[in-house]
Amino acid sequence: MLNLIELTDLRFQSHAVLALKEAAEAYLVGLFEDTNLCAIHAKRVTIMPKDIQLARRIRGERA
Repeated sequence: MLNLIELTDLRFQSHAVLALKEAAEAYLVGLFEDTNLCAIHAKRVTIMPKDIQLARRIRGERA
């Protein structure tokens, strides 16, 4: 397990940070698209936490 002291010594290339940002954004956009479909299926226009939970479960991200 990493110590907090070790984390302060980490450096990232700017391209690596941009790649992480792009990947995180793509993940969230896809998750919210699936979440919206869950809300629509429930005949709602507002997403709710249970929609995110269902979307993640369907994706196999959560037991």
